Amino acid sequence: MELRVLAVGDVCGSSGLQYLERELRALRRKHNIDFCAVNGENAAVVGITPQQADRILDAGADVITLGNHSYNRREIAEYLEDSRYILRPANDSPLYPGRGMGVFDTKAGPVTVISLIGRCNMAFGPDNPFLLAERLLKQIDTRMILVDFHAEATSEKLAMGYHLDGKVSALWGTHTHVPTADNQILPQGTGYVTDLGMTGPIYSVLGVRPEQSVSTFRGGLSSRYETAPGPCKLEGVIFTLDAGTGRCLETERIFCHDTNSPRG
Repeated sequence: MELRVLAVGDVCGSSGLQYLERELRALRRKHNIDFCAVNGENAAVVGITPQQADRILDAGADVITLGNHSYNRREIAEYLEDSRYILRPANDSPLYPGRGMGVFDTKAGPVTVISLIGRCNMAFGPDNPFLLAERLLKQIDTRMILVDFHAEATSEKLAMGYHLDGKVSALWGTHTHVPTADNQILPQGTGYVTDLGMTGPIYSVLGVRPEQSVSTFRGGLSSRYETAPGPCKLEGVIFTLDAGTGRCLETERIFCHDTNSPRG
């Protein structure tokens, strides 16, 4: 039996969340998706609220993964403790609320999802994700394992892909919000892509107003990021898994956008 998994890139701001709500269920039907993971750490631009998490799940996500902005909205803390359908990075401090791994039922059997965060160029010091991944895998008895690796450096993401090749079913990168063209099956059978991309405004710099980023890079005073206006897009990758072996059989990049956008 095969399992079709859709991994959706970081949801950015209110417009990205609204676009996800409009499009995700139709995408699931069109592509026969059995399980969907959505990175939601930017739903509030920086962070996510309980209400936004509920909306992502109601939109059709089976699990929400997070990243370096997991705790920017402190009201999410209790939600992280109470809900098994949202995962913060497993290698964050054990004192932080929530969990970094979960097991979910699907038509093809149980699937384990792991959320990890990188250390290269990040402004804090999580536990070593490579060593933690090794420890977590010893605790897992499902054949199908999915990993969201939220990291800045492409080299760190690629290294993790090869480190876990043949040990997990699929690993995708998030955080940089720019889709990469390297979705593939690694030599030992793990589906991989360096970055899914994002869900949010097309005409933006990683989801925010371009003029804000331009001002920052010119040396101006920084201001609180605002979601860019205009048409939106959704980017992600479909991984088709063999439920019997846990190996990835196929990868397919997904891109959809507002009809009023000239992008194709």
